Amino acid sequence: MSKLTKNQKIAYAKVEAGKAYKLPEAAALLKEITFTKFDASVDIDVRLGVDPRKANQMVRGVVTLPHGTGKTVRVLVLCTPEKEAEAKAAGADYVGLDEFVDKIKGGWTDVDVIICTPNVMGKVGALGRILGPRGLMPNPKTGTVTMEVGKAVGEVKAGKIDFKVDKFGIIHTTVGKISFSADQIVENAKEVLNMILKLKPAAAKGSYVKSVYLSTTMSPGVQIDSKSVETK
Repeated sequence: MSKLTKNQKIAYAKVEAGKAYKLPEAAALLKEITFTKFDASVDIDVRLGVDPRKANQMVRGVVTLPHGTGKTVRVLVLCTPEKEAEAKAAGADYVGLDEFVDKIKGGWTDVDVIICTPNVMGKVGALGRILGPRGLMPNPKTGTVTMEVGKAVGEVKAGKIDFKVDKFGIIHTTVGKISFSADQIVENAKEVLNMILKLKPAAAKGSYVKSVYLSTTMSPGVQIDSKSVETK
């Protein structure tokens, strides 16, 4: 195991072992223990008492963070010509169809979100093996397959994110940047947590929220009091 740096020692010393913090305390602490020279992402990890292998216990949702993600989101809209002007006016970074389908087949995936119209899903569906593993495949459930491309682009640019429980029963998503105020981090995290609570499957038995951790790109994880989360 490599030696801890001076800043890492300071960070670990400030996080009380075994303590579960209230969300506002954790957000404030996170700002104290993050020493990166870049604007680190703030992430939340929520371990759920579900079995993701069962379709009736899958947890997937969409939420718009009140303070955005802090990231510049690159959006590709795949559509027919009559929708291109709407997508460009809304701020899409790339707009088109066949040329981008060919680029993706060649390995290009330099975007964060892909939105498409239903009438081009025949072409987009063929890209599933490339886009699926990267989390880029458009999906009607997340609002990325729609005729209202302008609205969809605007929502994504404003901080709309989608999340999905992984095979280990954990939801991992970004809730902002360390440059955000502690209050902004708390409000974004609450938005995600409240949505996760609303999505509790009827088939889930026992404790739903097992654990919650807040961390930045290179900080220790700070445990959140999951009981306080479940009583929201």
